[in-house]
Amino acid sequence: MTLHQATRTTAPPTPADADAPGNLAAHLAALAERRGWRDRAAFHQSHQGHRSWTHGEVHELAARTATVLAGYGVRAGDRVLLALPDGITWVTAFLAIARLGAVAVLVNPELPPADHAFMTEDAEAVLCVTGPWLEEGEADEKRFAGRPLLGADQLSALAPTAEPATTAHPVDAHTPLYVQYTSGTTGRPKGVVHTHGDPKTYHDLIGRRLLRITEDDVTLSVSKMFFAYGFGNAFVFPLFSGSSAVLVDRRPTPAAVDELVARHRVTLIYSVPSAYASLVSDRGSGHQACFASVRAAVSAGEGLPEGLGQQIEELLGAPVLEQIGSTEAGHAFCANSFDHNHPGTVGRPVPGFEVELRDRAGVRLPEGSAEGELWVRGPTVTSGYLNRPEETARSLVGGWLATRDRAVREPDGTYRHLGRADDMEMVGGITVSPLEVEAVLRTHPAVREVAVAALTDERGFSRLRAFVVPVGPARAGLETELIELARARLAAFKAPRSVSFVPSLPRTSTGKLRRHLVRQGAW
Repeated sequence: MTLHQATRTTAPPTPADADAPGNLAAHLAALAERRGWRDRAAFHQSHQGHRSWTHGEVHELAARTATVLAGYGVRAGDRVLLALPDGITWVTAFLAIARLGAVAVLVNPELPPADHAFMTEDAEAVLCVTGPWLEEGEADEKRFAGRPLLGADQLSALAPTAEPATTAHPVDAHTPLYVQYTSGTTGRPKGVVHTHGDPKTYHDLIGRRLLRITEDDVTLSVSKMFFAYGFGNAFVFPLFSGSSAVLVDRRPTPAAVDELVARHRVTLIYSVPSAYASLVSDRGSGHQACFASVRAAVSAGEGLPEGLGQQIEELLGAPVLEQIGSTEAGHAFCANSFDHNHPGTVGRPVPGFEVELRDRAGVRLPEGSAEGELWVRGPTVTSGYLNRPEETARSLVGGWLATRDRAVREPDGTYRHLGRADDMEMVGGITVSPLEVEAVLRTHPAVREVAVAALTDERGFSRLRAFVVPVGPARAGLETELIELARARLAAFKAPRSVSFVPSLPRTSTGKLRRHLVRQGAW
């Protein structure tokens, strides 16, 4: 499927169509002018010295950056790969690409060379904007498949003195704007196409309606902007609300989170369960004065382990709102809100989205069914993967997306996430959910993190093994204690036969567990 074939052919039922934004960059610049936000802070860059940028400065610099990119041959419809950490250059480069009517390809700058090369070729990028954090010699033709390169430092030097592009390329809400790749938790990432109208919808339905973001909010997102979750949190919501976001080039340590929240009076924290767990374990769950400004914490990426949500609330003195989304949907499609927060669930469908439970064959399950796979339809669901017609046909049927997430619908209409459909393990011919086993093992005070997978033993039999990140050094007898704990709480076939103690679990940059690597038994 080409990029243009992935564009929606019918107008989705979305608020973006009322007051359609057209070119996103031009729309946001006009919005800042109209709402009087030009002199308000938009982004606080924490690295390379603390510096804040106003909304007016951001849009002015983006217009100048567009002139630089045009000088490098970028034209409407071209794809430009951004391999940048969070920072003002990321923001202004993205807006500049949008202003030119080109398409931004958002990738993690810390990926291995082979992954960058694959994404560059897959997206047919005409230019790659990279940065100096790559080791000397890495930003070469091999890493980016021989495409032209533009260094972030070079772009930052050229943009301030360039003439601003005074006009934006005319597009409509359904014109491709950016491509994001799936996180690759189960295999090779796939490029997902989103349009100029999608960001406004993220803000209208989630940022404004559910999270009640106003111009006085300050955001800190641990998830980065090259991922769907971070893109909405740190880029879309501030620019559409007149608020501001703290940009951190790398994943902040718990100590850095403390300092940034206190320095910028952060009101909204967005993170993933593993990072929240580190925040809590670093100092316990008692409330800390540095979090006095925080009014809510949002969690996504994976389900919060039992008890962790309460610990986070005690630490921050603010509610924890769980949600679930996907790269294909662009942002959350189920979410808890201030009006309806049901801990342990991912909330209700976001207004404008429909959610169904279906069986493995894709047949809708009747109301009251125990559990099934989540299918979602809504205004920002992509209509296809880049260059993947067969996978598009499997995952997108009649406008519905097969998320491959397992869930159960609670009586109050909320959904409880049960893990991925491909997370299930087969042991002795019986299907076992590793999440159920992990939840039991995690109750042991000596367990910091745990992942369970079925591995084949020397006789060819499938046996459950638990990979445990212990709290401190693993003491003698801990393996026996954990196995006995599982046997006491679970059916015998669900108890792991062995335990391996590891320093860390394999995770994506979004914090998601790479279960396909856990199943290999080594990483």
